[in-house]
Amino acid sequence: MIKAQVITNDTDQRAKTLLFWGCFMAIVASAFGFVFRAFIMADWGIQFGLSKTQQGEIFGVGFWPFGISIVLFSLIIDKIGYKKSMVFGFICHLLSVVITIMASGYWMLYLGTFLFALGNGAVEAVVNPVVATMYPKEKTKWLNILHAAWPVGMAIGGILGIAMINQKLPWEFIIGLIMLPTIIYGWVIVKRTFPLNERVKAGVSYLEMLKEVGILGFLIIIALSMFQLGSLFLWSYAVSIIATLGIVGIFGYYVRSLGRPLFILLLLIMIPLATTELGTDSWITDLMTPAMQKMGLQGGWVLIYTSIIMAILRFYSGPIVHKLSPVGLLAASSAIAAAGLFFLSYSSGLMIIVAATVYALGKTYFWPTMLGVVSEQFPKGGALALNFTGAVGMMGVGVIGAVILGFVQDKQLDQNLALYDRNNNTALHSTYVTEEKKGLFGSYRAIDGNKLLNAPPETVLTINNVQNDAKKNALRTVTIFPVIMLIFYLALIFYFKTKKGGYKPVELSKDEALPMAEF
Repeated sequence: MIKAQVITNDTDQRAKTLLFWGCFMAIVASAFGFVFRAFIMADWGIQFGLSKTQQGEIFGVGFWPFGISIVLFSLIIDKIGYKKSMVFGFICHLLSVVITIMASGYWMLYLGTFLFALGNGAVEAVVNPVVATMYPKEKTKWLNILHAAWPVGMAIGGILGIAMINQKLPWEFIIGLIMLPTIIYGWVIVKRTFPLNERVKAGVSYLEMLKEVGILGFLIIIALSMFQLGSLFLWSYAVSIIATLGIVGIFGYYVRSLGRPLFILLLLIMIPLATTELGTDSWITDLMTPAMQKMGLQGGWVLIYTSIIMAILRFYSGPIVHKLSPVGLLAASSAIAAAGLFFLSYSSGLMIIVAATVYALGKTYFWPTMLGVVSEQFPKGGALALNFTGAVGMMGVGVIGAVILGFVQDKQLDQNLALYDRNNNTALHSTYVTEEKKGLFGSYRAIDGNKLLNAPPETVLTINNVQNDAKKNALRTVTIFPVIMLIFYLALIFYFKTKKGGYKPVELSKDEALPMAEF
């Protein structure tokens, strides 16, 4: 039996506060790893002779193990306990740093990044349900504060990274900085007693939890997992489909429930949500970098700037959630994000920074507020429902969202470059664009990267400018995602108002809310 302290009104407030900040620092450590690897990938390419493909593979292995890890731990976390899962994440983070610093080539870098992503998933599987359990009356507020850790880590890590790069310090020192938040959260959690999940405390069985997610929920997460692994190991679509149906069939025979309809809809809406929040980040950074450079700032400050905005807003989310309700906040955020993306598609110069600020304001509350809604509406789903939501978002943007974004950008660049040739009597399109390719969403043509490597500098500059214009045009198309989300959330507001008299969290028990520190 798992030894866990059931948190009551008599629980030491200091212990609970320390546990929260331990969870917070674990996410900061994850953010450090992400931003540092992004900063030094080019150095790795030079030192270890990595091709662009190998660099892409190292970037990629920083994502998919996260989704697989969070799914697997969510299924067993109430059996093995939160602390063991957190310790596993801590060990993965430590080993990752050591292996990466000692790396002598591609495979050690790959293994180090793989372990880090595995640790990120284990940590994420713990921190969300733990915080939701500790603050049952204000889940959305505290999940937003918890997830301020990501932009805080990105901002602090970005500043430290830029400073160390400017000082020309070896990249090993930069990676070593990940140890700071890692040791802090490891020291904090090893002394803490973790609470029982509210589902377990309320006596909701494991089977009832699985039924909340149901066959359809499991189908979504397993399909994304299989297609993610299929793209890595070069499986055919048929293999992924057969594996998905086999696993879901076994699960369905045991559970015999399709799942809660609203929960299934929330899982599906996580895909456009994650694509809107995460998928367009690299485009917007590329668009903002020239404007930042004109002000004498490095491109990395773009990331720091938007991260600071998100961190501040998430820390002070409580009054906004109280005023609008979680679903109202998601609707308002969708409208602002749509306006920001549309504004970006027509902006240039310093106005790009203004438009990106609007977009950052819109996307700030998406992820943690969705987790809050799921936790408040489906407490019987426990850690499984909460973590499956995050996993669908993370894997959905990789399997579906990124493919859509890439397809839209390639199609737009194809059109824009052909138009540029017609207007300027050049032959860039026929020289640097590949033959027609077939993709999941149709045929397209892309820039031939190998040819561009040997192109004259003025040609590269011209194509980059055309590519940035294509990204702006594509952003107009991508605006459809937050518009779909806005329609969905408005319908959800109407549903709660007409069926339940307004948005109200579902409570498993009538226990008094825990005392909590104010921000």
